[in-house]
Parts: sequence; structure tokens; C-alpha cells
Amino acid sequence: MVQAAAVNIPSLSATSFATVYNLFSLAIACLLFTSLYLLVSQRQVLRQYRNAVVVSAIVCGIAAYHYFRIFNNFQESYPAGATIDAPHQLSNIEFNEGYRYVDWLLTVPLLLFETVAVMALGRAAAKKLLVKLIPASALMIALGYPGELANEVGPRLLWGTLSTIPFLYLLYVLFVELSRSLDRQPPEVVHTIKMLRIALVGLWGVYPIAYLFPILGGDFFGGEGGFVLKQVGYSLADIFAKAAYGLAIYKVARVKSRLADPSYDDDHSVEPAAAANGAHAGDEVLSTAGAPNGNGARASRPS
Repeated sequence: MVQAAAVNIPSLSATSFATVYNLFSLAIACLLFTSLYLLVSQRQVLRQYRNAVVVSAIVCGIAAYHYFRIFNNFQESYPAGATIDAPHQLSNIEFNEGYRYVDWLLTVPLLLFETVAVMALGRAAAKKLLVKLIPASALMIALGYPGELANEVGPRLLWGTLSTIPFLYLLYVLFVELSRSLDRQPPEVVHTIKMLRIALVGLWGVYPIAYLFPILGGDFFGGEGGFVLKQVGYSLADIFAKAAYGLAIYKVARVKSRLADPSYDDDHSVEPAAAANGAHAGDEVLSTAGAPNGNGARASRPS
């Protein structure tokens, strides 16, 4: 059978190695610190939206962990040569794309959950939607994994095609449901939700394109150039689809919280009760403070 190129690359140039190395480092930083930020900021939104924010943090945390594993595996698979400019030869430790699929198997269903949670649908409607989305996402990842491991074009195309079926179903359901929810959303978040629809289609579309690089072959896609480009595609898509998407979910939750309760405005960092107490304390200060031509001076007069 015809071999699929760019699956097991025998060596990487110093430049190619550095590109992938730095990209994995960037992914770890973006995902890890976005996770920490979302965890710290969860109390800045109403309780009904905190699940969405916490799940976003968990998604980024899981992805950061797996990028640590990918990063270490990459260094072991392509150890340094004798000199700085020497090629990095593939060792007896194969570069394992399986880490990505384990990550996606965990994070994609959670991404779908956070999207549904921030839409604030009714409990029955949300449950009905998740029943459609979660199994389809798991099936998409499970069908794509055998193709990622395949060294021949035929099996890679077969499993990729099978994986594309639930993938397209997911995009259709999400796009339709997000569109339907626009009528129930505050005007202040409609634009952001529209952007989320585009992000889902655009960012998730990067994954199947990167998956196809080994099949394309040729001088570029068939060698280390294709390997590097695939890692770039997967990693940047993960950064935007998890870290940036999680921040967008947080923004929607913040705006909805502010509209429902002004104490969650960006200019207010205290709970309503604390704000009320502060207002009373301020009134007492004003009532006893002397003013050159005001009531303060009269208040200090003996009766």
C-alpha cells in the first residue's frame, strides 16, 4: 500500500526542532496560565455561570498537562546532536501523537459543556443538546485515532472520513443551536456569541487539515516541513480553541452577570451587601464632616 508521509520523520533540522520546541512551550504557558486566571476569576460571575468558567479552566489545565507530556516526549524522540546546528535524529522513542487524542477525548466534551452552560438554556433543553453533542464528540476522536497511527494512505483516509461524519454533525448542531440562542441573549453578548460560532467552525477546521498533511506528501508535506506544519496547526488550534475560547466564555459570563446584578460590574469588586455597608459608612462620614458653608458646620453647633 502507499505509505503516508510525515508520520515518522527520521530527523529534524535544528531550525525545525526549535520551532516545534518553542511552540510547545508557548502552548504550555498559554493554557496553564489561562487555567489559573479562570480559576481565580470564577467569583467575578454569577453562580449560575461559574460552572462554565470552572470547566473552561479544567479544559485548559488538562491540555497544559498533556502538552507537558508531548513536550517531554518530543525531546526524548529527537535528542540534541553533537553540535548546536546538528540535526536531531529520531531515537528509539517514537513521537507519540496519542497524547493529543487522549487530551481531545477529555477536553472536547468539556468544551461543549461549557458552551451549553454559558448559553443559559433551560435544564431540559441543555440536557437534550448535550445528549446529542457528547457522544458525537467521543466518536469523532475515537475514529480519528487509528488513522493518526496509520502509516498507509488507505487506512488514514478511511478513518479520517469516518471521523469527519460526527465532526460535521457537531459543527452543524452547534452552529444551529448557537444561532437559535441569539434571540434569548442580551444584546451586549450577541456579537461575542456570533464570533464563537465562527471560531468553532474556523478553529475546529484546522484539525482535519493538519490531519491530511501526511497524505498530501510531496517534498514539503512529505518530510519534516509537513511534520512541523502539522504540529503548528494542532498546537495553535488548541491554544485558540481552548485558552482563547475559554476567555471568550468568561467574557460572556461577565457581561451577563453585570446585566443581572450591577455589583458584578468591572468597576465594582465587592458584593452587594459590602457595597451597601460601605454606602452607609460613607453617609455617616458625610453627615459629621464639616463643610465651609454647609450642614456640617450646623451639625457641630450645640443645641
